[in-house]
Amino acid sequence: MIALVAGATRGTGRGIAVALGEAGATVYCAGRSTRERRSEMDRPETIEETAELVTAAGGTGIPAPCDFLDPAQVEALATRVEGAHGRLDVLVNDVWGADGLWEWDTPVWKHDMDKGLRLLRLAIDTHLISARHLLPLVIKEKGGLVVEVTDGTWSFNETRYRENVYYDLAKMSVNRLAFAWSNELRPHGGTGVAVTPGFLRSEAMLDNFGVTEDNWREAKVDIAWMVSETPLYVGRGVAALAQDPDRQRWSGRSVSSEELAVAYGLTDVDGSRPRVWSFITEVREKDGETGWESYR
Repeated sequence: MIALVAGATRGTGRGIAVALGEAGATVYCAGRSTRERRSEMDRPETIEETAELVTAAGGTGIPAPCDFLDPAQVEALATRVEGAHGRLDVLVNDVWGADGLWEWDTPVWKHDMDKGLRLLRLAIDTHLISARHLLPLVIKEKGGLVVEVTDGTWSFNETRYRENVYYDLAKMSVNRLAFAWSNELRPHGGTGVAVTPGFLRSEAMLDNFGVTEDNWREAKVDIAWMVSETPLYVGRGVAALAQDPDRQRWSGRSVSSEELAVAYGLTDVDGSRPRVWSFITEVREKDGETGWESYR
């Protein structure tokens, strides 16, 4: 399996890359943060580290520096992959990098417009540029898979306003992109799916809450944190999807990590099966604070 994860530096992208490594894939770990240069996120994680984790998991990790807002860089990356393998079996679009650009519960007339428009470029344009240059490799052979990573399934976001107009538009648009790819890939036997993790214990989130993966339960935050998951959880779901010979049944859908875990019998690294989206809709949105234990 030849895979490319756009936005593999940290968080969900890293988790998916490592899980594909567990499945024995060759994974191009693409992103802007390298050991020589950080992106505007200014965090320590790098694509080289992700590639090393992929290889340690049993695959072959290849760091691939790339700014997905630069079509020339993405075209060069596509040429590199085609020259080495002649095809691409799995493309994961997880480019984001906009954490510092959006403001909670802020109406459009108060939100910084330049930051909002930059957020949309990072969240949507990058995915379109990636698809433009990498989908021709995905359709080289029948059965290719494209995964769009978002926050919240289509059905969840459809009836809930997500923080502000820029964030809301970004996350719904990525869901729609997966639907678009399902249609454009269908004549080539390909599959397009949108996937969302739950409450993610990413590197940045752990830092924000002042905890580590060893003591994450000590964070004094929203009770839904008790139903959080590691990036590898959604990663294993994507890896199972990639190995499923009948994966076309998922095409066009927008699904959560918990849906994939239930369908494929997967667990997180600690053996749990977090179901945070179910907890939010069935308990938290009804002002409940107890019973989260049954959602892990």
